Amino acid sequence: MNDRQRQILIVNGIGLVIGAMAVGWVFFFFLLREVVLWPVIPPIAVNIAGDDRAWRMAHMEGLMQGLLLLAIGAIGGRLRLSARQAQSLLWTALVTGWLFFLPAAIGPFFGARGLAFGGGPFGASLANDVMYLCGWPPVVCVHVMLALLLLGAVRGLRALPR
Repeated sequence: MNDRQRQILIVNGIGLVIGAMAVGWVFFFFLLREVVLWPVIPPIAVNIAGDDRAWRMAHMEGLMQGLLLLAIGAIGGRLRLSARQAQSLLWTALVTGWLFFLPAAIGPFFGARGLAFGGGPFGASLANDVMYLCGWPPVVCVHVMLALLLLGAVRGLRALPR
């Protein structure tokens, strides 16, 4: 990967970690049922939709995807990929990171999981079906991304002297 591609991954990885932090604050206020920032402002009662598992998932998804993009950005110079393969790795990583995180971050507000079209055991809703459909591009991309990472890493290993 070239320096620009790696830097794009690093910037987006930081963006995902910041998104995870924002979701973490909402999760924190959800758990407390109030915005608590004393002594800056007094407690403010809030009623945030969702459940513990959905908020935890959204928070962890942002952290995991952000760290993944940061890791790929950090090791990208060690991968041996063609220019086209490196560009494919960049885009599949970006699609994987953002399209796994964004639906997970929005879902708790609608009480949706997006794990099955029609809701499955979590109940049917338009939000659920939109989340489910948004999940297909990253499901495909994550497999391509992992294959390209393995290919680039193996080629990099073979290029090293024994």
